[in-house]
Amino acid sequence: MILSSSTKRPKIHSSAYVAPTAVVSGDVTIGSGAAVLHGAVITAEGAPVTIGEECVVMENAVVKASGGSALSFPVKIGDRCIVGPHAYVVGATVAEGCFVASGAKIFNGATLERGCGVALNGIVHVSSRLPEGTSVPMQHIAFGDPVVVYPPDKAPEIHAKMHFYADVFNLEDGDDVRRRAASTYARFLRKTHAQESPLAEHRGTKPAPRRSADEPPPTQTTEVDKVVDVMMLELEEMEHRRQEAIKRQQRR
Repeated sequence: MILSSSTKRPKIHSSAYVAPTAVVSGDVTIGSGAAVLHGAVITAEGAPVTIGEECVVMENAVVKASGGSALSFPVKIGDRCIVGPHAYVVGATVAEGCFVASGAKIFNGATLERGCGVALNGIVHVSSRLPEGTSVPMQHIAFGDPVVVYPPDKAPEIHAKMHFYADVFNLEDGDDVRRRAASTYARFLRKTHAQESPLAEHRGTKPAPRRSADEPPPTQTTEVDKVVDVMMLELEEMEHRRQEAIKRQQRR
């Protein structure tokens, strides 16, 4: 489902693929050759999301930006990155050629420089920076700038160094900080998502005419109402050629 939010509409390149069961909402830009698979959610909640060329956002992954009057956490994912199934990327910058594996989590203000990898269920915590080519092993936690990678049993030590609610929700610590965070966030989400509206013209989009094998894909960025499923057209073309080949063999 493609949703506008207030005056913001997703911009999806005509050569990108967005699965019918994915959700793309608000100020989201998806680059050429990208693929957003079933169940993925890409949402701009007060700040923009940019997905680069030839990126893959896999099944049930969540990519979301967030921004209010005090704090803003846009998302920028560079070209040729993979965000694995059930991964969670919120308010972070992920440079070109990174791999975020299944179940990994990248939190607000974090930065992955070029060619970084976060393995299964790895975590890059708030405001942490991974230098170019860094790898976070399975279930390990990266925290700090400069970053230190900790094993899972060091989570309490990391928590003691953090100011999570101040950095993410702009709230002072206190016994009731979790309750205040929930109340503040619920109010923000109600206001933000109440402005969403499905783009009916996208649901009725018709495929573009078939292109010849020698004709390059279009390079211009299009609005949602001009999006076409290029991958399906290519599959139809391949099937057509296969059937023609079978017919030629049968005539011999």
